[in-house]
Amino acid sequence: MSAYSNNIPPKLPKVETSVFAVMSQMAADYHAVNLSQGFPDFAISEELIGLVNTHMLEGRNQYAPMKGVKRLREAIHKRYLSAYHAEYDPDEEITITAGATQAIYTAISAFVREEDEVIIFQPAYDLYAPAIRMNGGIVKYCNMAFPNFSINWKEVSRMVTSYTRMIIINTPHNPSGSVLSEEDMRELEKIVEGRDIIVLSDEVYEHLIFDGHKHQSAAKYPEIASRCFVVGSFGKTLHATGWKIGYALAPSFLMKEFRKLHQYVVFAVNTPVQHAIADYLERHDLSELSAFYQKKRDYFLEKTASSRFIPIPAKGTYFQVLDYSNISDMPEVEFAEHLIKNHGIASIPMSPFYNEKINRKQLRFCFAKKEETIDKAAEILCRI
Repeated sequence: MSAYSNNIPPKLPKVETSVFAVMSQMAADYHAVNLSQGFPDFAISEELIGLVNTHMLEGRNQYAPMKGVKRLREAIHKRYLSAYHAEYDPDEEITITAGATQAIYTAISAFVREEDEVIIFQPAYDLYAPAIRMNGGIVKYCNMAFPNFSINWKEVSRMVTSYTRMIIINTPHNPSGSVLSEEDMRELEKIVEGRDIIVLSDEVYEHLIFDGHKHQSAAKYPEIASRCFVVGSFGKTLHATGWKIGYALAPSFLMKEFRKLHQYVVFAVNTPVQHAIADYLERHDLSELSAFYQKKRDYFLEKTASSRFIPIPAKGTYFQVLDYSNISDMPEVEFAEHLIKNHGIASIPMSPFYNEKINRKQLRFCFAKKEETIDKAAEILCRI
């Protein structure tokens, strides 16, 4: 290999392999019960698989339109109008993407320029900061308050400058499982009003919300929605994370710029799957998912109640944070690796979701699993 390869400077020299990839690989290597990376281990709908197969057999196997299959865009339009009284033009304001990750990265790339500032809330999903830096932007971190992971909006207001290009919110929140309230959204409205700030609202877990809480989509708030990308995920909603089908909604003047990049990043997304999801949305009410996942969260908490771990109850997502301060003084990454190697259970440490690698002795566990998987995991956790 040429020696020149050693002299090419990387764009992200401090970024390491994602903690999700690292922990999942370790789980495989040590044959551990894997509650780390966020994916279900139960079967997806047979009906949905059948619909995909039908559309494949009927010949819908070539490129979809760049903006996405029209039937699916229309189904999303109807759902947001019904659920949030939000009007999005299916032709100009809705784009189907290769998962939510692509939607988020494309939205950031379309608008964040050199020296633009972007405010994110940590613990933060690990895509946000690298995507901002890749585009020359400056990440400004706002720590969510411990232990309930709330946002201090007065602090956010003080962080805003004439260079603030974007604020990224995430509700329900990964990794903490917290949710934003109506009051939170009203405070955000006040901050962005009259300013040229784009809001990027990561709402991939919108249907996974518990204990009577309501999802406060940015689409519900006109002042926010008028300058906002709302990002969703069918992979999360339909238990099919490997299909990588997401979507972005935004006013037409924002979506026009988004599509300029989208067409060169992926151009189009899996055609038969888009058609199948459109069919499925016509037949099913997705609101049932909250009860489905709350039952799993409650089962996980019940089964681990006798352990020495302390839960920080999740209000949404399919993740539960457990505090291990009664068990060990090890740093989070070290303790997570210890659990895999010595106890056969995999989780995700919370510290990689912080810029300064805060260690609060907390681990995130995915409970989107079959009961027998949760039983195995709980048995291990209760022995530690």
